[in-house]
Amino acid sequence: MNRRQFTFGLSGAALSHLEAGTHHEAKADACIFLAMLGGVSQIDTFDPKPKLAALDGKIMDWSKEKKTDQPGLFAKPRKFVGSPFQFQKYGQCGREVSELLPHTAKHVDELAICRSVQSDNGNHPAAVFQMNTGFINPGNPSMGAWVTYGLGTGNQNLPAFVAMPDFRSIPFSGAQQWGSGYLPAEYQGTIMRAASEPIRDLASPGDVAPGLLEAEREALRGMNGGYAASREDNPDLRARMNSYELAYRMQMEVPRVLSIDAESAKVKEAYGLNDPVTASFGRRCLMARKLVEAGVRFVEIFTPSQSWDAHGDIRKNHEKNARETDQPIAALLADLKERGMLKRTLVTCMGEFGRTPDTPADQPMPGRDHNTRCQSMWFAGGGMKGGSMIGTTDEIGHKAVENIYHMHDVHATILHQMGLNDMRLTYYFGGRNRRLTDLGGRVIRELVG
Repeated sequence: MNRRQFTFGLSGAALSHLEAGTHHEAKADACIFLAMLGGVSQIDTFDPKPKLAALDGKIMDWSKEKKTDQPGLFAKPRKFVGSPFQFQKYGQCGREVSELLPHTAKHVDELAICRSVQSDNGNHPAAVFQMNTGFINPGNPSMGAWVTYGLGTGNQNLPAFVAMPDFRSIPFSGAQQWGSGYLPAEYQGTIMRAASEPIRDLASPGDVAPGLLEAEREALRGMNGGYAASREDNPDLRARMNSYELAYRMQMEVPRVLSIDAESAKVKEAYGLNDPVTASFGRRCLMARKLVEAGVRFVEIFTPSQSWDAHGDIRKNHEKNARETDQPIAALLADLKERGMLKRTLVTCMGEFGRTPDTPADQPMPGRDHNTRCQSMWFAGGGMKGGSMIGTTDEIGHKAVENIYHMHDVHATILHQMGLNDMRLTYYFGGRNRRLTDLGGRVIRELVG
């Protein structure tokens, strides 16, 4: 059975695909990817820079730095911006973490931090594409689609890949960020919302008898099956049939799995569901835990588009976004660990790029601009080495100087922990074998347990 022939409709096919897809022993069965859209400042979270604090407010000439993604901004005189946040050491590993993240800091011994990740483009749309698909241009499969293509599903009644954008604004290009690109359509992500109806229009009409619905489904299955049998060269037909079947099964499974009411008051409080500031992100983090627990393979949670994009007033911007996400993220880590799930669930947290140590001199409220030369990100669980850290940036946090890794390497590491070799996970399209990591990535071995 090749990958083109695989469908989610038959559990036996799914299991054979799962066995055939793994290239080595997997350390993680599922991944929860936390996408901090806009670009989190490494200098204000996990990479303290005392030298920068000493230079705060002083004019800096960037004339020697010719390569930039924002020439208009960098043509002006610029001044250094020291972090307005204090750092202190946490955990047995003694890792320094900003006061922005007091809840996540308590779990630092579970985090494997890389402070030297680089990307290729400093414009949000292209950078978000690269974070999600490995490429700066649209039309490529997303991470979740690749993982689903490689491993199949762990639950026949739920999607294998779920995307949960923020209700306020979706990422640039929307569904392309969780799309299947040139992979068969069944590998695309399914949107779920942090609302009473996670999937729109899923519930059956209340005035239609169950027997009639089943009869309609059987009739539709027969007509579609006969039509598709003579058109084996059109994978979209099979994908559409599978989506109908999955939708029917989800009508029963989704309400059961995502019932927040069944959770204890303690759990709801931990995730911040009683606080309007943390409720949206917290609810989605709790949903992610429940989905992974039920066998969903890949869940991606997005902050609002450009939410961390602090060109002006770094303090106000990052305090707001950290306030919304810090407690829910910490609750997710604690909940997974308490349930014995963290060991087999890989949690990854990052943005599309980092931020600069300086701002235009005429900026009244100091902020930070886009920086592709370094960002700090972390993994937790899923076989990663908790309490570890790799990567060195220069004394002002402008660029990575040692143990430099690329976005492709982050993707290669995620695939590796899930039992997939990024060089072997391929799909023939456009005249060559395509990959999430293009020509290949490096597993960040220093962080792998």
